[in-house]
Amino acid sequence: MRNVTDRVSNPFGMEPPCDRFVPGYGDANADFHVVGDHPGVHGGADTGVPFTGTPAAERLQDALREAGLLHTVGDEPAVDRTFLSYLHMCVPADDTPSDAEYTEMERYFDAELRAIAAHVLLPVGERATRHVVETFTARAHRTEIEMDRLHGQEILGSGWLVLPIQDPSDWAGDEAERLVESLLELQSTDFRRETDLGRFLPGGESYHVR
Repeated sequence: MRNVTDRVSNPFGMEPPCDRFVPGYGDANADFHVVGDHPGVHGGADTGVPFTGTPAAERLQDALREAGLLHTVGDEPAVDRTFLSYLHMCVPADDTPSDAEYTEMERYFDAELRAIAAHVLLPVGERATRHVVETFTARAHRTEIEMDRLHGQEILGSGWLVLPIQDPSDWAGDEAERLVESLLELQSTDFRRETDLGRFLPGGESYHVR
């Protein structure tokens, strides 16, 4: 089922309990869902768009464009099959939200993630990767997260394919190239893992399910 909306910013009208927040941005029918930590870490507090406004965000956007997930980069990137959001969309008053604040915001993130229903989750940084791996894959709770090892590596999840991304602020070598290569290789495969049930329907029209 495809979402019927042309809205790029906050397509599902999320209204979290905070004065300032950076809502999800992108294609509501995305194949790829990029998941960050919060605006204080990954940018967007001034622009209102995730992964904007910092040198690290620009590095990530450049890699996503080279891999074909963005048409253009900038404060309002033109997306292609991609959605950008945060675990904690509120702009934190302090440097880091508390555990209770993360827990409070989890329901908004989860609702948006399931509404988008992308095929591939791209968690950025240690916290987002830990949450996605522990929540949406069969990995044991408190799995050790080694971002330099997991960067660009595919992990099979429960309904999703997960491909972690090392925080771009920590990129110091070939991390961008590795990410681009991994995303291009992934897109050359049948990553959607859909089944066409149209043969069981009158008329034989295509009906793809995950």
